[in-house]
Amino acid sequence: MIPLFLWILSSHFPLRGTNGEQELIAAILFILASMTDGLDGYLARKRAQITTIGMLLDPLADKIMVTAALIELVAYNPEVVKVWIAVVIIGREFLISGLRSIAASEGFTIQASDLGKLKTVIQIVSVVAAILAHRWDFWHFGFLVIPVFWIAVAAIYFTVLVSVISAVDYFVGFWKHIDHASSQRRSSYVLTRDRSAGTSGTR
Repeated sequence: MIPLFLWILSSHFPLRGTNGEQELIAAILFILASMTDGLDGYLARKRAQITTIGMLLDPLADKIMVTAALIELVAYNPEVVKVWIAVVIIGREFLISGLRSIAASEGFTIQASDLGKLKTVIQIVSVVAAILAHRWDFWHFGFLVIPVFWIAVAAIYFTVLVSVISAVDYFVGFWKHIDHASSQRRSSYVLTRDRSAGTSGTR
């Protein structure tokens, strides 16, 4: 869905600049992509079909989708998605991926935290709102007025805040695990040397 999403928001899309069809189609596609990202993980767990390649591709596809959307939105709606906002959010994704890779090499996993899950939901809302805010500032439904632009701004800044907080949370959890693993290795090394010294003394 990523190439299709980028094409819809590009200047080559046939419905660009009409009555909002471009924004609505892009928003719907991003929502569908986000839903499938959650659905495939749920089905894999429910059917006990979790695989190594799935564990690699699922978060990778999610991060590429978010990265592509943010980079596109920097050009598509710079009033909402500033360059530094995209850098912070994308940088956070790289950081977590790096921590997960190191954790896997050390023999433990970093589970998704509640903050991380909240960040994902807010991120979806902010991207969809930023897309729609390119066309509409407000939606009027009789007496009900929905401030689309201000929802997008609030959601994108809230995403930045939660992204930073969740990154710190992940890093603290990672540091505790890696420090504990290092302590265990040091203890094992000292115990092995002590046993070797004792055996040598007996001989």
